[in-house]
This record gives sequence, structure tokens and C-alpha cells, in this order.
Amino acid sequence: MADRSPAVRAEGLRKGYGDTAALDGFDLEVPAGTVFGLLGPNGAGKTTAVRVLATLLRPDAGRAEVAGADVVREPERVRAAIGLTGQYASVDELLTGRENLVMFSRLYGLDRGAARRRAGELLADFGLTEAADRYASGYSGGMRRRLDLAVSLIQRPRVLFLDEPTTGLDPRSRLGVWESVRSLVAAGTTVVLTTQYLEEADRLADTVAVIDRGRTLAEGTPDALRSRVGGDRLDVVVRDPADLSATAALLGSALDAPATVHRGEQRISLPAADRLAVLTGAVRALEGSTAAIADIGVRRPSLDEVFLALTGRDADASRPVPA
Repeated sequence: MADRSPAVRAEGLRKGYGDTAALDGFDLEVPAGTVFGLLGPNGAGKTTAVRVLATLLRPDAGRAEVAGADVVREPERVRAAIGLTGQYASVDELLTGRENLVMFSRLYGLDRGAARRRAGELLADFGLTEAADRYASGYSGGMRRRLDLAVSLIQRPRVLFLDEPTTGLDPRSRLGVWESVRSLVAAGTTVVLTTQYLEEADRLADTVAVIDRGRTLAEGTPDALRSRVGGDRLDVVVRDPADLSATAALLGSALDAPATVHRGEQRISLPAADRLAVLTGAVRALEGSTAAIADIGVRRPSLDEVFLALTGRDADASRPVPA
């Protein structure tokens, strides 16, 4: 029977820096073979959580296991089972991509021949074969990030921690890293991903935990978290703000639903339990209206809205405490 135990589990983790609690009773459970997203702003505790789970920091209280090993009592077992990529690429820019991978492979204990073979495999896996013999100093940000990921996979880790892996990358490079992460999970690696990018969590993570001030505020699939702030909604944007009240009354009556007016955005919102029926009913109701409609559509709540509802602040907010 397959082992169904979680790849990562944390219970009541606490870690303080002076009077600041970076982790304040942090809990986590990550199913094996999935991408788990830790979502929160700077100072939320994401990086501290990863450092504790990767045995780089010792928790003040609580317990955690990674790949079945206790991070405090069995740190060597944990390190043998994990890979870790920090927020910034750590490759040697004075070496080529191939030389970087061979060097790190040798540091991990592979002999010279095995190190070269593993380097070749990883260069191919991450689309770096053509650039293998170029100095890393000439790599783009996305290429350096992929090389950094390749280094973290030399030992074929069961669990890979990615701490804000696309920080500072352009959209095209970010897409390339996302594709690499998907390939890793398809091959059986469990990924724990910290990010401030809500789109990143939405696109990659099977499960998301919203963390703020060192605690997990909510956890679930992106869709489950969206349900915390309500379901789908119909949005109607009018060109003239003078039409807001009358249009809201018309739609509320036609759809038998409460209409909310957002004057700053010249937008009217209504709940949309049945997406097609609500959209069809709204279009029919507006056919006889004199209001000029700029846009109409049914949309789901964004993870930005989820985060704001849970924390009372935007996801890009920050505070001067350890990450």
C-alpha cells in the first residue's frame, strides 16, 4: 500500500527574533506529490518557516517533520531528502552552467563521471543545453533561476522548498520557471512554494495556506479559499456614473438579488450562483435600458480579494520584521 503520510507536517511552530514572533503557532500539512503554496506579504513568516523546515533554523517551540524525519532530532535525514532554492540565485557566475552543476554534484559526493552525467541530464531537463558552456554571468535572470533549480535537484530530493523563486523575474522568465516546477511535480517531487505573487499561487499550487504574522489564517485549494469571500459574481460597469443607481435597481429586480454599487469603479456587482442564467438575465434586462454599458461579465473572486478579506491588508503590504 502506498505511503499516504504527509511529506511535510508542522505543529505549533514558534520562532522569535527578540520581541518579534516570526512564527507564532504555525501549522502546516503538505500531501506528498503536490505543490503547496505559502502565501503572504513580506514579514509574514514564510521564509522563517522554510528555514525551520529545511533545518537552517531551530524552532523555539513546536515540532515538524519532513519526509518522515524530525527537523530537530533528525536533521541529517531531513537534509538528505530535501532540496532548497532561496530567493536569489546562488550559482557561481565565473563558471559555466555545466561547470556549476559538475561542481555542486562533486560537493554532493558524486564521482567525476557521475557528476558530468548528472549535469548533462539537468541541463537537458531545464532547457539549458545550448547555454551549458557559457558563463553564468551572461545568463538572463530566468536562465539563472532555472540553473539554480537544477542545482537543488542534483540529489533528486523528495521535497523541494522554493522560497519566492520568481522574485525579480520578467513575465516570460516567470512562465519558464512555472513550467519547470510543474515538470518536477509530474516526476514525483513535492514542492513547498513561498510567494507574494497571487497569480503564482493560483497557477501552481494544489493547496494554498495564507500566512500572516507567523500564523496560518486559512488553508485549502484556491477555489475553496475563494468561497470564503463569496462565490461568483456578475460585474456590470457603466460609462456614466449617473446611471449607477438606476442600473443597480433594474438588475436587482430582474435577477432577484442584492446589487452592490462600487461608485469609484462605476461598477455594480451581484451574486451569480448560476453563471449562465445570471449573465443571460442581466443582458436581457439591460436591453431596454438607456444606460451605456462599458463591460459586463461573470467573474470569480481573486486571491487578492481572499487575502484582503483574511488579513485586512493588501498582499504587497510589508512590515519591518524578519521574513
